[in-house]
Amino acid sequence: MRTIKPVNRVNVAVLAFDGISPFHLSVPCMVFGEHHASIDLPRFHLRVCSSPFTSDGSAGADKLRTIRTIGTNAGFNIQTQHGLNVLARADMVVIPSWHDDLRPASPELLKAIRRAHQAGARIIGLCLGAFVLAEAGLLDQRSASTHWALAKEFSERYPQIRLDPNVLYVDHGDVITSAGTAAGIDCCLHVLRTSYGAEAAAHVARRMVVAPHRQGGQAQYIEQPLAVLATDERLAQVLEWMLAHLADAQHLDELAARALMSRRSFTRHFQQQTGTTVGKWLLNQRLVLAQRQLEAGKRSIDDIAMDSGFGSALLLRRYFAREFGISPSAYRRAFRGED
Repeated sequence: MRTIKPVNRVNVAVLAFDGISPFHLSVPCMVFGEHHASIDLPRFHLRVCSSPFTSDGSAGADKLRTIRTIGTNAGFNIQTQHGLNVLARADMVVIPSWHDDLRPASPELLKAIRRAHQAGARIIGLCLGAFVLAEAGLLDQRSASTHWALAKEFSERYPQIRLDPNVLYVDHGDVITSAGTAAGIDCCLHVLRTSYGAEAAAHVARRMVVAPHRQGGQAQYIEQPLAVLATDERLAQVLEWMLAHLADAQHLDELAARALMSRRSFTRHFQQQTGTTVGKWLLNQRLVLAQRQLEAGKRSIDDIAMDSGFGSALLLRRYFAREFGISPSAYRRAFRGED
């Protein structure tokens, strides 16, 4: 993980295809497609492109056209003004999803992706876009993520790739894959965080009204979302209090009393509403707070441990290493790009 000094311009190519989900297409366009003049970010030059080729490599009727009409799965069409040639000049290539039937990508598209990768572009496959990166051979003998519902299909097609269905994204530096749907937002914000700093990602996240960084894996979203706040008003008030007092000791009986529930009812209700246990929820939120403080300032590990509710630097180091495989100090140095 390294912080990259902003350059004047970053070329971003985003692939659109017939039947694409407008939401998936909008994610990289929202994160990289707007000029954020109030923060120290390069000017992202984003171009949405499409391929005139079908999966068998034959050219469509509009091969020679500059403007192509692409249908979406929402019942309306969009027009693209660029072809696959823009990948050759891209610093970043985003495959925001792929066809639901997982059809093979055209040889021309795979060739363009491989050439862009060889030229030094960062290749990002969001959601089912991981299938395209796998087909291009960019994930061989590596780990990856994709939508949990198609994890079995992915593993059967690409046994040489270590699929991790329990994370929101997997970053190898040159190649990144993400889990399904909203995890694409997490992945794109992660690119901003690791390349240009926490404040840049937080600024863009505020504009989008989303969390700048979510801790946890997509396994938590399969049946129940790991919500910061619950839909139940009483429990939501308790969660708000817990977030505001992460530095304090939080006892289960006291939390249940705040919710006007018995201990047993509270733990069951908490699990139903958040998809996880009280202890795991607290640990995740405290780790998120510790990460943000490590990224944003130079406060001591002891102070951060106290503020985030771990009580001691020893416990913070223990949980941080267990969850992230790195010490808090090493995380801060790596995030800032320091030796």
